[in-house]
Amino acid sequence: MIGRFLSELRARRIVGVRTKEGKVLVPPLEYDPMTGEPVTGEFVEVGPAGTVTTWAFVPEPRPGHPLDRPFAWALIRLDGADTALVHAVDASDPTKVRAGMRVWPVWNDRPTGHITDIACFVPEVTEIVADVRTEYRLQAGGALRVFLRGVERGVLLGGRCDTCAKVYVPYRLTCPECGSAIPETLELPDTGTITTFAVNNLPDPRAPEVPFVSAYILLDGSDIPMIALIGDVPAHEVRQGMRVKAVWVPEHERTASMANIRWFAPTGEPDVEQP
Repeated sequence: MIGRFLSELRARRIVGVRTKEGKVLVPPLEYDPMTGEPVTGEFVEVGPAGTVTTWAFVPEPRPGHPLDRPFAWALIRLDGADTALVHAVDASDPTKVRAGMRVWPVWNDRPTGHITDIACFVPEVTEIVADVRTEYRLQAGGALRVFLRGVERGVLLGGRCDTCAKVYVPYRLTCPECGSAIPETLELPDTGTITTFAVNNLPDPRAPEVPFVSAYILLDGSDIPMIALIGDVPAHEVRQGMRVKAVWVPEHERTASMANIRWFAPTGEPDVEQP
């Protein structure tokens, strides 16, 4: 039994043996320790990962220990096994070791058919914390690029579907209603009506103050609202049906970005009745 177990270790496999009751013993034994009955002789590959069932920390390793740094002796129940194997867990901090911890074996580079072919077990990596940073540069394409170039000029571009006559803003290449192509852009006014809104109480660098209002605005001549900030009016005075107009940044500050519109402000016109 032990000879087969060690031979498999040399091939970087861990095996147990099945008892007559169907349990898998690791390391394999000739007799079931619970019943005294001979085992079936059926070898079963287990692991290689397993779960720590109990452990004892060794802060100062002695000569002959498997590691020359603090580690833990642990009983490890390998996946598929019903008994636990004693081995070392490479964990220098005792607060990081716990029952139920998942571990994986580290194999020696030169296996010899000995239990030390498993150099140790290490905790399973479930999280990596690294001081890294990734920066992205996004570039609009297609219809969105056309729309933002219009915003850079101080113009809001939409498109009218030739099939269903719906007008959409921002401009898009196809009609979401019927799927027809929208070949040309349509300049829309920068005035519209608030259809619905939300009062926000968390700071936002784009907002004029806190609380501020974000709203869906139906531009004059369009059939779908666009979202924007509302400014130059106290949040509690914003209402559905309020007429608003875009407040643009100075022309020399504009880029291909919706930041060209600071917000929409009330025009003073009578409210539009909402359906």
